[in-house]
Amino acid sequence: MKTFDLAVIGAGPGGYVAAIRAAQQGACVCLIEEDRVGGTCLNRGCIPTKALYSTARTLRQVNAAEVHGIHCSEVSFDFPTAMQRKDKVVSQLVGGIEQLLKGNRVDLFRGQAFIKDRESISIRRQGVVGHIKASKIIIATGSLPLTPKALPVDEKNILTSTGILAIKELPRHLLVIGGGYIGCEFAGIFASCGSQVTVVEALPQILTFSDRQVVRDVEKGFRELGVEVLTDTSVEQLKATGSSVHATLAGGRDLEVDKALVAIGRCPNSDNLGLEELGVDLDDRGAIKVDDRLRTNIENIYAIGDVTGGIQLAHVASYQAEVAVANILGGDETVDYRVVPSSIFTHPEIGQVGMTEAQCKEKGIEVDIGRFAYQASSKALCDGETVGSVKLIAARDDGRILGAHIAGEEASTLIAEVASAMAAGMSAKRLADVIHAHPTLPEIIKEAAEDVTGLAVHKIGRRR
Repeated sequence: MKTFDLAVIGAGPGGYVAAIRAAQQGACVCLIEEDRVGGTCLNRGCIPTKALYSTARTLRQVNAAEVHGIHCSEVSFDFPTAMQRKDKVVSQLVGGIEQLLKGNRVDLFRGQAFIKDRESISIRRQGVVGHIKASKIIIATGSLPLTPKALPVDEKNILTSTGILAIKELPRHLLVIGGGYIGCEFAGIFASCGSQVTVVEALPQILTFSDRQVVRDVEKGFRELGVEVLTDTSVEQLKATGSSVHATLAGGRDLEVDKALVAIGRCPNSDNLGLEELGVDLDDRGAIKVDDRLRTNIENIYAIGDVTGGIQLAHVASYQAEVAVANILGGDETVDYRVVPSSIFTHPEIGQVGMTEAQCKEKGIEVDIGRFAYQASSKALCDGETVGSVKLIAARDDGRILGAHIAGEEASTLIAEVASAMAAGMSAKRLADVIHAHPTLPEIIKEAAEDVTGLAVHKIGRRR
């Protein structure tokens, strides 16, 4: 039985980063994964959806090319080719991670892990069971789509985010149940590709945790794409009938669609690991409880990523991997979630970091707001991408940046500048003083920072 310094269970963006980082520092490491390396993010989440998002964006640009004098007499779209491209992107990245693991001498074991005791793990694959020992263990098994019994998922016509990435034909009419970031991303992708899309959200608005200003921009984008959004609405019954799905909504409305996507959230993937038998503390959702050093209640066992029930973002899992490994190797680091940027690839896309204006009000923090619209940006106008805006939130007492919310072209990239400024404790004025190249989209950030004090040059602002 081989003994390792560290065994990592789960090869997603938390697990494989932890394994490589520990190996780089001389630890003897193994990584256990029952599926393909890369986890949900690479195989069934972030990457395949972004590949399809790129296809959808390209198709929108082609359809709008006439304003550039480019005339496409007949534009055709082949959905199976787009899906094949998506699979190729995923496979290339999976292969890249496998090479990184090999290059860092991480032993990769394929199979399902079960923690027998504090230092022993069994690995089962196709009925064969192997055993290893490890002085430290990191659990990084991620999360799974939430599938309530009332919504009978069959992954044929009633789909989760996993199933919809495997369909072969573009649905004529797609019902999306859930107006969170997963549902809204798929709604925009499929509407851009030609599907009729209906989004049903039980809450009063879609994208509940996003700033209201960027939500309005996404709602406008949905209207342009012909997406029907029904808020304050629940699905009372969902039934697959042959090659279609019948849905009954609250209020008695019936819908007949080709496919239904259930996108109402995700739950921790903590079953069948031996955690209960070992005495690892779990919350009522099955999430592994950890402290601010990512330790469980079992001294040598750590947990990171979605399985801990915290912020469900791939880059947070990777960050936690670095903290956990540092502590396993003798350090004393704690997690810090004060600056966590995130992106939502809707139309237009969203970039966000820090607090919303509503959250500041709830905490009694007085703020000043800076805004700047894409339509006033020379670069956005040149690109033909004038939908969207930037909202910058700064503390009134010292001007420190508390949050930013962007909807528009390259919002996912632009938010990194504000996140860096926040991490450095910069004020809106200090950010505004940084020279920005012209003509570029980052000038929008500069203008929004200047607008915090009413001094944006390319906007009629407040008199001081």
